[in-house]
Formats: sequence, structure tokens, C-alpha cells
Amino acid sequence: TFEDEKGAAAFRHTTSHILAQAVKRLFPATKLAIGPAIKDGFYYDFEFAEPLKPEDLEKIEKEMTKIAQENLEIKRFTLPRAEAIALMEKRGEPYKVQLILDLPEDAELSFYEQGEFVDLCAGPHLMTTKPVKAFKLTSIAGAYWRGDEHNQMLTRIYGTSFPKKSMLEEHLARIEEAKRRDHRKLGKELGLFMMADEGPGFPFFLPKGM
Repeated sequence: TFEDEKGAAAFRHTTSHILAQAVKRLFPATKLAIGPAIKDGFYYDFEFAEPLKPEDLEKIEKEMTKIAQENLEIKRFTLPRAEAIALMEKRGEPYKVQLILDLPEDAELSFYEQGEFVDLCAGPHLMTTKPVKAFKLTSIAGAYWRGDEHNQMLTRIYGTSFPKKSMLEEHLARIEEAKRRDHRKLGKELGLFMMADEGPGFPFFLPKGM
């Protein structure tokens, strides 16, 4: 269940695939990289043909809602190495081809399919897209492929998801409250310290702070 750590991870991993499917529908030239579940959410890395704008997140969320409502069955299948590479090449996914080539020769290559969308993935996932009823795309960031600055800079979309809207609202409210109580924000507002270019990341204490 969602209350179990593994259950929540499978739920959010599925949401990351719904995100990737929505992106491919709206921006077909986009290349897929990786999209794992993380603590309290998920992310997916993409190479977009054109820079993504913050307002695009709203469009993507709407498409994700449609995909969830389509109640697409999520099917797992495996392929031999040569066939797996051929499939990803045919679908125009160079990052997936690279991932396959980097895996050991005898590794099991599993894929998950939902509707027209197919992704190289170890899983696990939900049985269908329907249970994903409450989600929010929270931010966009840059991320180098494989975390290497010599590689292509990708666009990382972060999000979170829950089985119920009330759970999502509680989570987002907690994040806002944490921002409000952030010591960096409060310290400046209360005149306890200041930041200066001479010492990046170093607080200079003011008389009240002393």
C-alpha cells in the first residue's frame, strides 16, 4: 500500500512514467533520460528540443490527469539485448540505448508499457495509471546526464504524488510552512545577520544577531 515505503515508491515511480508520457505527447521531439522515485516524490530528466517554460508545467499536469483517467494498463516485458537496443533506437531514445550498453551483457532488460508509451525500467509499477489521482509538478532544474559536467545538460522536472488530494494538500502546506520558518529567511527579516558577496554562504552577524 501507499503507507509502505516500497508501495509509495512504486506509486511515485509510476507517476514519473505518466509525466514522461505526457511530455512525449506534448513535445514529441523530447529525449528521455531517467525518472526515479525519490524521498517525498519523483523526478524525470529530459532533453527538450526547445527550452521548457514554467507555464508549460501546467499543460503537462493537465495531460498527466488525462493519462491517469485513461486507466491505461501497465505491462512489463523483457527483451534480449540486441532487440532492446533496436527498440530504443527505433523510438529515437539515445539515452536509453546508452543505459542498455552500460549494463552487464547478461542483465535482464525489462520495459514497462502504458498505452503508446514504453520505457526501459526495472520497476516495480502500479497495475494501471488510474490510482494516481493527486500530483503536483513542483520545480524545474538543470541536471547533467549521469551527473557529469562534461555531458549534456538536461532538464529535470520534480514532482510529488499521492493517492488522495487531501494528502497532497497537506504535504504542500507543510512545505510552505517550512519555507516560512526557514532560518535564512527569518534571520534576514529579524535583522540578525546579512549575506555579502565577500563571503558567499557566510552569515555576517549584525548587532542584534550578536
